[in-house]
Amino acid sequence: MTRDRIHFLFLNIGHYLDHLFTLIFATVAALALSREWGLTYSQLLTFAAPGFFAFALFSWPAGWLADKWSREGMIAVFFVGIGVASIATAFARTPLQIGIGLFVVGVFAAIYHPVGLAIVTQKWKNTGMRLAVNGVWGNLGVASAALITGYFIDHGGWRIAFIVPGVVSIVVGILYTVHQWSEVVAAHHRMSAPAAAGPAYSPDVKALLLRISVIVFVTAAVSSLVFQSTTFALPKIFDERLQGIAGGMARWLTALGIPAGGDVATMVGAFTFIVFAVASLAQLVVGHLLDRFGPRTVFMIAAAMQIVFFAAMPGLRDGWALAAALGFMLGAFGQIPINDFMIGKMASGEARARIYGIRYVVSFTVLALALPMISFVYGNYGFDTLFWLMAGAAALIFVAVACLPAKLPMPSAVAAAA
Repeated sequence: MTRDRIHFLFLNIGHYLDHLFTLIFATVAALALSREWGLTYSQLLTFAAPGFFAFALFSWPAGWLADKWSREGMIAVFFVGIGVASIATAFARTPLQIGIGLFVVGVFAAIYHPVGLAIVTQKWKNTGMRLAVNGVWGNLGVASAALITGYFIDHGGWRIAFIVPGVVSIVVGILYTVHQWSEVVAAHHRMSAPAAAGPAYSPDVKALLLRISVIVFVTAAVSSLVFQSTTFALPKIFDERLQGIAGGMARWLTALGIPAGGDVATMVGAFTFIVFAVASLAQLVVGHLLDRFGPRTVFMIAAAMQIVFFAAMPGLRDGWALAAALGFMLGAFGQIPINDFMIGKMASGEARARIYGIRYVVSFTVLALALPMISFVYGNYGFDTLFWLMAGAAALIFVAVACLPAKLPMPSAVAAAA
């Protein structure tokens, strides 16, 4: 395996771990702490919100530090820091303590997206497919959070679900630092060199860039609302709506002599993993289509899928609910690399991590706000109302994307427009 391939593998593992860590608590809250600590699911979500706000607000400082110091160095800090924070969170004894732990996890989790994606889009060609492959790894992290945490809840307790990934991340961080040490040292000199002045643009081009930038950030915000609402709430949705097939599958596996077969929590985690894993493959198709056709048509198809399946989901249970959930998750996961593709094509290289940082401040702030929204909607109206709200959000994305030009302007211009 070449040095570049090993580097890309490390970045993919980082994306996997980033999403794994940010969603461990979603399954812990749904399947363990609500029973162990005597708090409702809605009450527990309150303590997760600060972590997601940190995930948002620290994205721009992480991008700024990466551009000014070292992108590779910041990825090393991410691996080790988030691992230590996760292990510390496992020792929480009160909701306040776990909230503080999740906040620190969020601070380190904020590093990956602006820094890792800046490396991916600048270091390699075929940007759409690279982002898609990297995105699949991140989505597998989302999926594994439910599967791994559900397993550890049944076999050892929820604290192990924070400790084991934490140890793994620290080890990976040490290996990454050793592998990329020469880049970490050299990057400071590269990043500190004076940047060339950006080109001048006509008023028409500036207006076009402004329109595209507004669409990028609006759709990024709304897409984040949809993605967070679905990925965070899906374990609880399946806990409520798949009890029939989860129980049946558990009994069937028990009859076959499989020890974990009798655990419904493991089955719920497994169904969540299957939906996330299958839906994540949509990004590979999207990545290929982005390189070939551009973002407008691909984005509209992904939004249309979400409108249809979110509107179909209310009232469904067991097999039909599983099928509809797979449908809207295919759309939600498929749209993930599109905004990053547009920024990667248009952003100047020397400021790319900062621009990604701004994009993720917007996205993850909305992502954090989704938690109190889920809590309020679920506590007062139930999940059916949430599905209708998500169908409306997908319709808004569809309308906004229809305003994109058929082809993006290719000059590195977003920084100058900003």
